Amino acid sequence: MATSPASPPRTPVAPPRVLTVAGSDSGGGAGIQADLKAMLALGVHGMSVITAVTAQNSLGVNGAWELPAEAVRAQFRSVVDDIGVQAVKTGMLASAELVDTVAGLLADVSAPVVVDPVGVSKHGDALLATEALDTVRTRLLPVATVATPNLDEVAQLTGVEVAEERDLRRAADAILGFGPRWALIKGGHLEGDAVDLLTDGTEEHWLRAARHDNRHTHGTGCTLASAIASYLALGADVPRAVTAGKEYVTGAIAAGFPLGRGIGPVDHGWRWR
Repeated sequence: MATSPASPPRTPVAPPRVLTVAGSDSGGGAGIQADLKAMLALGVHGMSVITAVTAQNSLGVNGAWELPAEAVRAQFRSVVDDIGVQAVKTGMLASAELVDTVAGLLADVSAPVVVDPVGVSKHGDALLATEALDTVRTRLLPVATVATPNLDEVAQLTGVEVAEERDLRRAADAILGFGPRWALIKGGHLEGDAVDLLTDGTEEHWLRAARHDNRHTHGTGCTLASAIASYLALGADVPRAVTAGKEYVTGAIAAGFPLGRGIGPVDHGWRWR
């Protein structure tokens, strides 16, 4: 009996590559750890530049140590010059020097950049030096394809206080004034449904989701920004990437689980379970 010829071996194809530039969360719920989990869940290859190391758990941040700018620069160049990137996400940058260093590196990258201007942890711990805020405004936000501040970060950066949904437009205008192409103002701290506003100053996209009664939301902002970067690397435009990212993080929030004695993480693998 004749046998069919064997199929030629399949050549593996690398998935899209996404780089996170952020701090490490030893508890695994936020930061670099959350970013890489979200990237894996969404089918891209995650890579990292660690800017700071935190001693952190479900109760809060017990210590933080930023890396030298030289170490951050070396990590970035090692990845970008050899492997390349289809998208970049930034998170905790800690100091004015590191913000300036990262902004300078990103200025030469053609891939889309998602800037999560992390200022304070879920537990209220400061993750960005006050003197770094102006560097975020003048150096980092201008290189962002999408900036994703929450309401506390909007207030830190612009002085705009958001008390109700209609204030989101004013917040977006203030963030866009610093130069990002798009602003995603996250209204998760408002009452009612979780509503966000995505705008480039011309078109608006209002993104709504039911609010889940789950206190285990550690890593929400990191996860959303990483999801957006992943979808951009997969070829989506900004509105589609943000819409898909919000859908993913909403599911992750709904599935967030208790860990330790405090606030547990969102579940990055909720689609697998």
